[in-house]
Amino acid sequence: MTEQELFEHLDAWENIEIVAASMLNDPAQFNTLIQLALNDTRQKSWRAAYLVDKIHDKKPELLQPYLPALIGQLSAEKNASKRRHWLKLISMNALPEEHTGFLFDYCIDIFTSGSEAVAVRVHAMQILYNISELEPDLKPEVLQIIEQEMEFHPTAGIRSRGKKLATKLFRQIQQNSV
Repeated sequence: MTEQELFEHLDAWENIEIVAASMLNDPAQFNTLIQLALNDTRQKSWRAAYLVDKIHDKKPELLQPYLPALIGQLSAEKNASKRRHWLKLISMNALPEEHTGFLFDYCIDIFTSGSEAVAVRVHAMQILYNISELEPDLKPEVLQIIEQEMEFHPTAGIRSRGKKLATKLFRQIQQNSV
């Protein structure tokens, strides 16, 4: 299936499950889907990112080779829906060590932005926590940023995830200081 044919199939929501089932059994088609999701700028191309997310739920190993490309796409991505899906997917996978510096800076900017959608900010917060698991010296800074956002930009999503992550971070910091 070409990118154009795939885009046409994604135009109708009733095709999503059929296309997903097809992608699960054919990595070449999954590659076409990823390329469409990453490179297409048409308004409805976010549906390709949505489909990547849904396929990841069933077969996460398909996404592994594409994680560096997703991370590389973040700084140029204008579509908030795609950013939401990319950050969610990145937060659910092991972080490539060579990208943690970029991700840390990027996610701080996104998480502390009042103009980003809450879901995008929550996924950025999760990535910051994940990075702190790899780099324990960052835990106090991540805790401080989460507490600041819960105080100054509270939303239900930020408070809910923030309380859980802040509690974990606080306990981890306390354990390390003993």
